[in-house]
Amino acid sequence: MITEARPDTETSEGRTGWSPLPPTQPATGITAWLHRLFWLNLFVEILIVATGGLVRLTASGLGCPDWPQCVPGSLTPVKHQEQSWHKYIEFGNRTMTSVVSIVAVALLVALIVDQRKGSGRRGLWPPVAWILFGIAVQAVVGGISVRTGLNPAIVATHFLASMVLVAASAWLVYRSRETDGPPEPLVPREVRWLGAATAVVVAVVLLLGTLVTGSGPHSGDDAEHPARLSFDVRTVSWLHADTVMLLTGLVIAMLVATLLIARHTRAPKAWGWVAGVIVIQGIVGYTQYFLEVPAGLVEIHMILASLLVVVTTWALLSLRKR
Repeated sequence: MITEARPDTETSEGRTGWSPLPPTQPATGITAWLHRLFWLNLFVEILIVATGGLVRLTASGLGCPDWPQCVPGSLTPVKHQEQSWHKYIEFGNRTMTSVVSIVAVALLVALIVDQRKGSGRRGLWPPVAWILFGIAVQAVVGGISVRTGLNPAIVATHFLASMVLVAASAWLVYRSRETDGPPEPLVPREVRWLGAATAVVVAVVLLLGTLVTGSGPHSGDDAEHPARLSFDVRTVSWLHADTVMLLTGLVIAMLVATLLIARHTRAPKAWGWVAGVIVIQGIVGYTQYFLEVPAGLVEIHMILASLLVVVTTWALLSLRKR
């Protein structure tokens, strides 16, 4: 029997606010400056996706043709390189790896120090350590993509791994606003399963999106015959669009379900954000398709993909409270 979730004091603020996040409470054990570090970590993870897209869309993927050096004998671009301004675009993206690493290290150290003072959250610093490890793995995958001449399968893996890091960073932001108490479901098990299925379809949509890009005109470099996937770009674009339609239906189902049985929680608001991002993504996606994939719209599409991962992560977490 499905019953309506009861209202709780934790979400009374959320009924009038616009954020899908839980309200910040002193009991979470996280100081204001640590909250800012969590947000900064999420911001730079999305920013490096944006700069990576810029590298690809300006054909700057081999602007630094060596790795880990830019050119043999130099970590930075040199004046006599034949790659012209492309070297600065590619080197800028590589520099962002250092930025995300510094932010993750700062967050990890801050959490450990805060915990030693007795006011920290024991369960949050291990995930930050894993994010730092993931950043290191991403740097290696980026190097492999350069060494393989921007193999489209490796480049797709690079993007999908970034989406995992974005999801982990979004999870940390949400968890930093909760306590470490045991999770209490706010919706029946069937609705939670539907939410999990929706998240799986989001992952499929992202995977198909990389196939579209890997088969399309934006190879990442300006070679005369760049490496591309062997899929027909029109076919994979249609498959991608059809999967987005399935995702839209699932998100609408989640929105209706949470409105019916958990309307006093933050869950309907969170799933409403997911629906909103998907609508915008759909408009941008169809527009770029009919305009023959202009680079600017592809960049916007990639940034919106990151935002979709963020709001989907928060929507899943809104189905329970701590």
